[in-house]
Amino acid sequence: MTKGRLTLPSETNFLEETKELIERWGADAIRDSDGTKLDEQIKSLPAKIYTTYFVARAHNEFAEKHPEETQQLYLLSDRITAVNSSVTISFMKGFLKEQIKPDYQNDAKKWWEVIDRTSGEVVPTTDWELEKANDQVIIHQAKAFHEYTVSFLAYMIWDPTQMYNHITNDWGDKAHDIPFDVRQPYSNHHMKTYLKQWLKDNPDTDVVRFTTFYYHFTLFFNDQRKEKFVDWFGYGGTVSVRALNDFEAEKGYRLRPEDFIDEGYYNSTFRNPTAAYLDYIDFIQAFVAKEAKELVDMVHASGKEAMMFLGDNWIGTEPYGKLFESIGLDAVVGSVGGGATLRMLADIPHVRYTEGRFLPYFFPDTFHEGNNPNIEANENWLTARRAIMRKPIDRIGYGGYLSLAYKFPYFVDYIAEVADEFRDIHDKIKDVKPHTVLKVAILNAWGALRSWQTHMVAHALWYKQIYSYQGILESLSGMPVEVSFISFDDIIASGVPADIDVIINAGDAETAFSGGDYWENTELVTTIRKWVYEGGGFIGVGEPSAIHKNGQFFQLAQVLGVDKELGFTLSTDKYFTEVKTEHFITQDTKAFDFGEGMKNVYALNADTEIIEYSNGEVHLSSHDYGEGRGVYIAGLPYSIENSRLLYRSLYYAARKEEAFEKWNTTNPACELNYYPEIEKFALVNNTMDSQETVYFDGQGNRFEVTLEPSEIRWEEI
Repeated sequence: MTKGRLTLPSETNFLEETKELIERWGADAIRDSDGTKLDEQIKSLPAKIYTTYFVARAHNEFAEKHPEETQQLYLLSDRITAVNSSVTISFMKGFLKEQIKPDYQNDAKKWWEVIDRTSGEVVPTTDWELEKANDQVIIHQAKAFHEYTVSFLAYMIWDPTQMYNHITNDWGDKAHDIPFDVRQPYSNHHMKTYLKQWLKDNPDTDVVRFTTFYYHFTLFFNDQRKEKFVDWFGYGGTVSVRALNDFEAEKGYRLRPEDFIDEGYYNSTFRNPTAAYLDYIDFIQAFVAKEAKELVDMVHASGKEAMMFLGDNWIGTEPYGKLFESIGLDAVVGSVGGGATLRMLADIPHVRYTEGRFLPYFFPDTFHEGNNPNIEANENWLTARRAIMRKPIDRIGYGGYLSLAYKFPYFVDYIAEVADEFRDIHDKIKDVKPHTVLKVAILNAWGALRSWQTHMVAHALWYKQIYSYQGILESLSGMPVEVSFISFDDIIASGVPADIDVIINAGDAETAFSGGDYWENTELVTTIRKWVYEGGGFIGVGEPSAIHKNGQFFQLAQVLGVDKELGFTLSTDKYFTEVKTEHFITQDTKAFDFGEGMKNVYALNADTEIIEYSNGEVHLSSHDYGEGRGVYIAGLPYSIENSRLLYRSLYYAARKEEAFEKWNTTNPACELNYYPEIEKFALVNNTMDSQETVYFDGQGNRFEVTLEPSEIRWEEI
């Protein structure tokens, strides 16, 4: 057993058990969690002490004195159909009154909006009235059978994360944390004076774990205490009358409620962002960075480290944004749901170290009689480990109630093994660049700002409609390729970067990840066509480059060799259905899994290499385009086989098939990572079964090997 690089959660009255697990797991830091505290005896143990610090919540004594400074957001009522000239809308219907309270302090006629959703017109303020007693808006001179909505400003009177933890852990009568807005004068003064005194009162704290700073991602609940809307990237909870006035003064124009409501989509990260919304994101980032730097400077002046939790109130920090460096943080910690979230943390620049909070949480929904927490822990570790082999984080840790985990001895034993393995990997390859042949660019509307964050709901969660895309990043996270993220605007302004071998564009039509109306831009389309024609590789997944225009749906249909039938060309015969029974891309594929897949995709001509065709549809194909290639995949949920299929697709698209067997394995369940700087390579078994494989070195030599379940075998050159 080795020691260090592990943070252990603990709690009051758990001293002896904590000492035991510090020794068993080799922990060198102890933390509290939301709902737990560390007593003085635990703080005296020989380990760094992390203390969770809430900047804009958990200060109810202050917040209750200044209800006008509670955080706000814009919300949209149900759509109500007018059947005559008068219609009443109960705009709070479906919202949780424990969390949401309408803003009746500011002038609703100025800050709210009533919209005819049938015509798209804003209803004049003279044609509606507000009944505060009933939380209703009454519209006069309505048009029969038009649908109407109310966009209303509300206070968020219960912090969403504390609410989730409250419900999950059945905290009963525990007080509801009221989030306050540090843009407001009293709140801004309070957060700074409180931290100043807190730093003096907590001399045992070594690391202040900001959870996080000011604004929660957009999350509000329905009247059944269930999530109604959640967007881990949403800026909806940053709005206030003061923010709107400050924005207008700085940017020179005024935002509407609709700029936040966004027809009811609330600027979901799946939507192409408007110019106004991007301006607002920049505006909030500038405020958050400036204010957060002041707090970080105070922490440093007290001799402590400043760590940010990448979650909860993280909005405005944007670790891949242009202002993140200015905050001056020492570290970032975040939840690890798999390889993609591991890389999201590990690749963050401008901090001294990164830390991953692994699953499962030590919560009663997992740690209860009859359940085996090792199953989730093992899956979490093996998926994250693939990414660690490419870019290790610096520390691992866990969260929740240690007393719950302690009741499961076999879980305690397993985490001890994980901790030792992590430390061994880190000691060998931290700051060592792994060998790569290809550089891949993920192309979407967000670009580098949301690196490793595409098709993500919250951490590693996904919806049915997107797991066919989420698997792309999960596969890439542990693959021996270099990954970058570029936006459509980047290409329009500067072209395709010279070092890119393959571009991947993946997503449903009209989403920010496929591109939607970006593909109406002639410069974008012709630039990519030219780049592929001159030797680049392009992989499209789902509905790439899709927008119905000029007689085709995929605007790069001629590159990909396929298009999607929308029902307009059913009269045009489609003769090209012959399948290539053997292909480089599918040499390791035994069964196809395209997830939700994509309906009605067909080959344009005989030059298209159809690799999988069923139910009268193309699901996998390739097409030469000048000196380059386009590859089409209907969907790619994560699996060992699909990861290999994508890996082969990248080499094929880049026309580098001859390099595929260098530093590689024949068994997709095993991966090889080569580190030229230290003249070592690692053979990794990504399963809980014994695996046999042949591996190839850089000279093409073959070696047979058997790897034990989940084994990592290190070899020197």
